[in-house]
Amino acid sequence: MTFTGFGDRALDFYEGLEADNSKAYWTDHKSIYEDEVRGPMAALLAELEPEFGAGKIFRPYRDVRFARDKSPYKTHCGAVIEQGRGGGAYYVEISADGLRIGGGSFHMAADQLARYRVAVDDDRRGNRLRKIIDTLAARGWEINGEQLKTAPRGFTADHPRIDLLRHKSIWSARRWDPDEATHERETLDRVATGWRELAAFNEWCVDHVGVSDRAAR
Repeated sequence: MTFTGFGDRALDFYEGLEADNSKAYWTDHKSIYEDEVRGPMAALLAELEPEFGAGKIFRPYRDVRFARDKSPYKTHCGAVIEQGRGGGAYYVEISADGLRIGGGSFHMAADQLARYRVAVDDDRRGNRLRKIIDTLAARGWEINGEQLKTAPRGFTADHPRIDLLRHKSIWSARRWDPDEATHERETLDRVATGWRELAAFNEWCVDHVGVSDRAAR
């Protein structure tokens, strides 16, 4: 499969879905999603697989069981390459807002969070993460993740890496507004180059957060 860009109607499809998030709209425009969004996303992942590994495309349907917003469809198409949830991931997303990529530990179970904090507390491993995060930020990456408002139990507020210790998840992202490159092969170069910049971050997460023990149960 050769990736040549997302379809010319891909972003218009999501603009319409944002305005009319209904089964009727989805049914009427499903062929656009399949041919100009999901198909190109599959081709993109196939070309990236030799370097980054096999990926999966997330389902377009929202889980609304416990959500106040009962809109049935996601207003983006996302895909991920990861060894296991929380243990380092490469992410890519297309929506009406353009292209977005990211990486890191988007979710941490209790055992993953415990390992993360032990590693951050350690001077060698913690300072390595600090250097990685600072390098990404200097290159224009956003540093995100759920954070505690105060120091986690067992750590003091004056810890030299307290900002990192407060994280309950930690990931980095960057985005591109819609442009001609969205519909061209240049998008492949943007994703591959960006993911290479995230490699050290994901390697740190694989080594020091890892897959949750719960995954084996």
